[in-house]
Amino acid sequence: MRIYIPSTMTQLGSLLTAGEIGFGPTTAFAVTDGLRDWYRDDDIEELEYAAMIEAARASLRLLDAEPETAARRVVLAADVEDADVTVRDDLDRGVVRLSVPVPLSAIASVHVDGEDAEEAVRAAATAMVRAELGDDDAQELVDDVEGYELAWYANQEIPALVELM
Repeated sequence: MRIYIPSTMTQLGSLLTAGEIGFGPTTAFAVTDGLRDWYRDDDIEELEYAAMIEAARASLRLLDAEPETAARRVVLAADVEDADVTVRDDLDRGVVRLSVPVPLSAIASVHVDGEDAEEAVRAAATAMVRAELGDDDAQELVDDVEGYELAWYANQEIPALVELM
């Protein structure tokens, strides 16, 4: 199963050091029945993109907790065994919980904001909780950051990407 793990640049560096990410139940996103119902789309590429965007939004929550890290959304796309994943559409559309760490070798690609998005990402990260509590101005900041496309990096490019930060 392809999953999308919200992350940060700090966590990406830790992935390189440890050789894996996650140390217990890890929240990620995937194409689930709840996501399919929400988007009402049969195109798997569109649904996977939607799961990745949900993970990018979750990355904002992580960035709010890590103000010292680079203000860039990070999403890890990984291929894992179906048996290691529990669908949790009851929490939010597309949510899955992973019961085991994900090895670096299972990471298919990394998706990261460019430098031009940093100001908008930091503003969205600090507004995320207020947006989830119904603040319309904060929600606008969160929505605005989705106008920035995430750049794609292959697994073998992760060391160079971490070095840049």
